[in-house]
Amino acid sequence: MSTPRAATITLDSTSLARVSAPLREQVIDVLTQAIIENRLRAGQRLVERELVESLGVSRTTVREALRELATQGLVDVVPQRGAVVASPTYDEARDLYEVRASLESLIVARFVEKADDEQVARLEAAVETFAASVDAGDGVVGVLASKDEFYEVLLEGAGSSVFKELVARLQLRVHVLRARSLSAAGRSHATVGELRAIVGAVRRRDAASAANLTSAHIRAAAHTALDHLKPKTSAPLTVAR
Repeated sequence: MSTPRAATITLDSTSLARVSAPLREQVIDVLTQAIIENRLRAGQRLVERELVESLGVSRTTVREALRELATQGLVDVVPQRGAVVASPTYDEARDLYEVRASLESLIVARFVEKADDEQVARLEAAVETFAASVDAGDGVVGVLASKDEFYEVLLEGAGSSVFKELVARLQLRVHVLRARSLSAAGRSHATVGELRAIVGAVRRRDAASAANLTSAHIRAAAHTALDHLKPKTSAPLTVAR
């Protein structure tokens, strides 16, 4: 069986002149988006020479970007193979969803307690922006970006720097799994209904209900995303309610 080769990725040289971010950061962003969009597939080799040629950057820049992606859990460095796109096991992905369920349920409950009416209205608006993105048939990146807005408002209203730090640590690895879940047929539209139900509980200032609905939302996403990773025999998926 032949080893998958790195997908061709282009970096627009005209945009490089306009973007103030360091070149290394731009390369990290390009590779991250390619992984999220599955243009770089799980287990695929990231050959330095091919990336240098396709991105038009130095080998040093590529190596620095790959090292950063490795620290973020998006890339694995495998002996005799070099860098490959990380391929989470069923157990690893399951653990991420369990952490998400516990953490996000807590964040939603805190939002109910601390957020003002204006923040609640913004949370609802963020859900409707997400719904519009889904209805418009936006790609995975567009849909993810609109859902990120929901989380930004949620974290702001919860008012905890600790929550923000924990979410930031999980964000990229969760993005890959979230993209897998939202790409499944019907999942994005189901997510709209689940988020609207969460916002309804938030508007009623019912912290317990909002937290339970959040856990149920993540449990549904988990079953979708983990379906193809699930071994023939495994423990049933349980996440905190």
